[in-house]
Amino acid sequence: MTTTTVKYRPRPIDPGTLERLRALDDAGRPSVPSTDPEGGAPLRCCLRRSRAGESIALVSYAPLRRWAAGRGVDPGAYDEQGPVFIHATECGGPEPVADYPFARPGVLRTLRRYGADGRILGGRLLELPEGAAGEGVGEAFDAALDEAFAAPEVMQVHVRAVEYGCFLFEVRRP
Repeated sequence: MTTTTVKYRPRPIDPGTLERLRALDDAGRPSVPSTDPEGGAPLRCCLRRSRAGESIALVSYAPLRRWAAGRGVDPGAYDEQGPVFIHATECGGPEPVADYPFARPGVLRTLRRYGADGRILGGRLLELPEGAAGEGVGEAFDAALDEAFAAPEVMQVHVRAVEYGCFLFEVRRP
């Protein structure tokens, strides 16, 4: 993939939340570690794909719930929880990268916009370009996020996979 510099900072799940999720997830279930035989699971703790042999866990995570609680607001019906992969033990978080995570050429992503009250303000389907070596992928993300944050009431954007609906990462207003 072509190396670019991301304009916005994709945020992984924060370390304190990861510690709690590794014990008990947001659906109240204990985390069950497993060894990933093939690799390729999108890890939300370090924003990269897992490697074969790594110990990972699939947990239920409610990203908006935690953000809203920290601000004393109630996201109401937008308080979704869903499955995410994380390392089963502390991993140190993401390494510095120049590209948006989980952004393969040709893949579809949904960008959901949220306001300060935790309510959804809209969304957008983003089809990442099929260019050779990933050309244009970072620029497509930048443009979609520019569009989202052009509305002053948008405080954060959740990026999700279309094929499974999974939360991939969030971007907060710069």
